[in-house]
Amino acid sequence: MSNILTLEKGKTLSETLAPVSRMDLIKYSGASGDFNPIHTVDEEAKKTGLPGIIAHGMWTMGNLAKLFTPYFEEGFIKDYRIRFSGMVFIDDVITLVATVTAEEEQEIAFEVKAVNQAGKAVLKGDVTFVITNE
Repeated sequence: MSNILTLEKGKTLSETLAPVSRMDLIKYSGASGDFNPIHTVDEEAKKTGLPGIIAHGMWTMGNLAKLFTPYFEEGFIKDYRIRFSGMVFIDDVITLVATVTAEEEQEIAFEVKAVNQAGKAVLKGDVTFVITNE
C-alpha cells in the first residue's frame, strides 16, 4: 500500500492515461450532463472552428484526481485549483503529474499538470492534500 508520508519536497506522482477515445467523452457527457456536441460530434466541433471534437476540460481535471486515489485512506484533497491551458483531442495521450512543493504539519502541497504527447501542458494548478491518518 502507498504511503503519502513518504513523499517529500520534489517527489513526483505520475500516470499516463490510455489515448483519449470518443467513447471516453461520450461516457463523460452522460455522467456529467454536459452534452455540448463539440465533445462528441466531429461536424459540430468543426462548425465552431475546431479541427475535431475536444475533451471536456473537467474530464481532464477529474482524471488528475486519480493520482491521489492510492492515498484516500490517509487523507483527502482539501483544495484543488486548476487553470486550463490547452485543448485535448481524440487520440491524445495525457500524462498526469503532481510534484510535492511543500509539507506543513498535516498538509502536503502539490503542483499539478496534465501534459499531452507533445509535451504541452493542457492543465496546470495546485492541490493541497490533508493527512488525517498517520
